[in-house]
Amino acid sequence: MYFAALLARTEDGWEASDTELDDVETLSDLADLAREASAEDDTVLILIEQEGGWFGVVRVDGEDDPRIYVSDAAAAARSSYGEILLTDELLGREPGTDLDDLDLDLDATEDGDPDDPDDDDAAESGGGADTPTTDSSVPHGPVGDAEILDDLGVSEKQLRSMSDDALMEIAESLGASEVLETVR
Repeated sequence: MYFAALLARTEDGWEASDTELDDVETLSDLADLAREASAEDDTVLILIEQEGGWFGVVRVDGEDDPRIYVSDAAAAARSSYGEILLTDELLGREPGTDLDDLDLDLDATEDGDPDDPDDDDAAESGGGADTPTTDSSVPHGPVGDAEILDDLGVSEKQLRSMSDDALMEIAESLGASEVLETVR
């Protein structure tokens, strides 16, 4: 199951809004969505998670280029929403490399659930013909700017150690857990 929300920093604190990513196809689209959520050039965070799989943070400060952190690139690469965040630059690939060109089993379902429940068993056991594979250009583990939230009170070490409920942990550190909970 996916969850995506925008946290916009204002004079009065953080404002949260639930967001749909169905019409978002690129990182530029995502950054534009974030900029629309801010009345000024305030910081906007886009928080995305696939339950039990990975989470991502995109930070947009005014017209600056978005900064990105993804907790597990290989898991995100198998996700239609994660694919938006995994830019060539972030992965250190040649521009124009498409994740569709890599040997990945992209998860086409909106909520992230596999089409065949038996696939989970094969993946957990480490075998089976339907076991997702990843190309060596998509690393297992975190990628991106791990210092993305340092100035907001979440250190690189904290961000890298977050697990299942990372978005709520981030929101708590920012003092925005109540507003995030209202849209969750």
